[in-house]
Amino acid sequence: MASDEDSTDEAAAVDPAPSDGVPGAVYDVPVEIYAVLGAADMQVSQLLKMGRGAVVELDRRVGEPVDIMANGQLIARGEVVVVEDRLGVAMTEIVRSKFT
Repeated sequence: MASDEDSTDEAAAVDPAPSDGVPGAVYDVPVEIYAVLGAADMQVSQLLKMGRGAVVELDRRVGEPVDIMANGQLIARGEVVVVEDRLGVAMTEIVRSKFT
């Protein structure tokens, strides 16, 4: 079991200090993060004909970065990685907003 010192260190690593000028309440706002591997356009009739094992060809090539989205906005690009038995995305590029 972790000591109190370990849990304090872990909390400090996760919770950013409010000294960065952002109000503390903002850190509790939920954000939906997802990675877009690619996209495909097809007609509904094609979609309805698909069955188990069908392959949808995406518009990206192997090795191209995936888009990392936050609440529908592109925030970064990255590469797919395996973390233990799960997929993840390692950020390789932060995309600057036109508003910053």
